[in-house]
Amino acid sequence: MRDYSISVYFARAVLKNAVAQGLDPISLLRETRISPRLLLEEDARISVERFADLQVNTMLAMNDEALGYVSRRLPVGCWSMMCHAVIGCETLGQAMARYCRFYQLFEFGVQPFLIIEDEEARICVVNADDTAAPDPYMLELLLFNAHRFASWLIQEHLPMQCVQLAYPPATQMREYRAMFLGNPMEFEAQHSQLVFSSSLLERRITQTEQSLRHFLRHPLLMLLTQTYDQNSWTARVREAVHHNLVDMPELNDVAAMLDVHPQTLRRRLSAEGTTFKEVKGQVRRDTALHYLGKQGLSIEEIAHRAGFSESSAFIRAFKGWTGVTPYTYRKGL
Repeated sequence: MRDYSISVYFARAVLKNAVAQGLDPISLLRETRISPRLLLEEDARISVERFADLQVNTMLAMNDEALGYVSRRLPVGCWSMMCHAVIGCETLGQAMARYCRFYQLFEFGVQPFLIIEDEEARICVVNADDTAAPDPYMLELLLFNAHRFASWLIQEHLPMQCVQLAYPPATQMREYRAMFLGNPMEFEAQHSQLVFSSSLLERRITQTEQSLRHFLRHPLLMLLTQTYDQNSWTARVREAVHHNLVDMPELNDVAAMLDVHPQTLRRRLSAEGTTFKEVKGQVRRDTALHYLGKQGLSIEEIAHRAGFSESSAFIRAFKGWTGVTPYTYRKGL
């Protein structure tokens, strides 16, 4: 499992309907060891462990796996039952057809459908309730779950031709790209859907009842953090930096580790929409957020583990990442 972070946009979305359900968002944040102040900072981030706990705790408090976003409550336990209904399938096509059919049983306004047309397959979210357009986060949640669950079933990141959303972006583009693992994004499309090659539906399901039991201990965290055989150069560089943070390698060092010329590595990262400096900063940031959520580590030790030789440089960088100092961040946990 890897250390990643996520924008507070998603934490705000999780809590959007809490007050209407008679819940106190501040209490939910504090129970999950997230500083309420972070939600006021546009660029703030939280570790995925904290985010996963927040979403699960909010679902449990509401007894609604749809977080109040749909016309009828989706009782806690539906996700687990869907997993058990799907796990016996032989192919991804069978599994996703059953996944969609399961959620079509619930008349809560939005329903996923698997549509196959020649060489193209789509998991399309249809608005069954003409009275109101579904909230963007509900669509994102349905498509995120479908994509990550499909990837988990075949133990490979399912490549998308395009992820289409029927509304303008509600947060920065990089956050959506991270949510959908760097796949192409299109906004204000006719439908909200995942578009991929229909040949992928023939992929064999590799998970079993036994692996499902492990998965269901904390499925959201598994969906957020599991990595498979990622061949992207961004993933390779991130891994190399992560394993050498204390010595903080430079581009030439990482290029040597990956047996490629530095200029070639720079071009390949650019083709994937990033730079070595950006990847290095993201790894440092996510490592720092991960360790700040742990007890017993000093700011100096966290700075060292995140690849900083001086605490002052770490504090400046952290404030740039989150809008607050590491001391303020930790105080709010």
